[in-house]
Amino acid sequence: MREFRASARAGSALAALLALQPVPRPAHAQGAAPDISGTYWATEYNARIAPLGGGELPFTADGKAAYEANIAGLKDGSIKDVARKYCVADGLPRLLASPYPFEILQAPPGQITMVHELNHQIRAIAMDKPLPSPKDMATLPLYNGHSVGHFEGEVLVVRSAGFNGGTFLDATGAPHTDELNTTERVRMINPTELEDVITIHDPDYYSKDWQARFVYALHNDVRLEDYVCGEKHRDLSSVKGVRRP
Repeated sequence: MREFRASARAGSALAALLALQPVPRPAHAQGAAPDISGTYWATEYNARIAPLGGGELPFTADGKAAYEANIAGLKDGSIKDVARKYCVADGLPRLLASPYPFEILQAPPGQITMVHELNHQIRAIAMDKPLPSPKDMATLPLYNGHSVGHFEGEVLVVRSAGFNGGTFLDATGAPHTDELNTTERVRMINPTELEDVITIHDPDYYSKDWQARFVYALHNDVRLEDYVCGEKHRDLSSVKGVRRP
């Protein structure tokens, strides 16, 4: 009996030790979609979006004027940041810079669903389908746009269009028009990190297409929490760049 108890204790200790170890994702079958499901959390936050490679955003004259007007309006209160005041969706690419965690679900069939803790935003990405017609998107423009996706090998490619005019590209007020469309390339760059490189196309406000890059750590130990404007939210002290109260 003593030998049995000792063996059971050893087995329990081994099980507890194994539970603490990272569990690699199982390899997906040939021809199957890569597994990018999980809960992700940025390790760094920047209020101002920066183009990949550095430098300034490539504004047209109209784009620069719109940006300066947004900055002044946010400062004097004549323009409201409705995403923070009323908890509406952030829009792209601002949503990608969120310092709050989000979850990717490869479900229901034919869809990838991204659930963001911030403002309880949900992105439904229809897989292997075309974008709605320009007429349909103009009839129902969305804060985060209409999104469709497909896999190119290990990379999820997401195209979005049909944005409404109620969002900024970042927290400083970088502007966009209703002609904005985006292309994201989302992939695991190692077993515990997800990369999203987004290309911005909006020729009225930007003289050329430009890209921004976001990287998130896999955190399947984290569960999404409630988010309500004006109420206390989760501790973000671990996220570099978040302004401390």
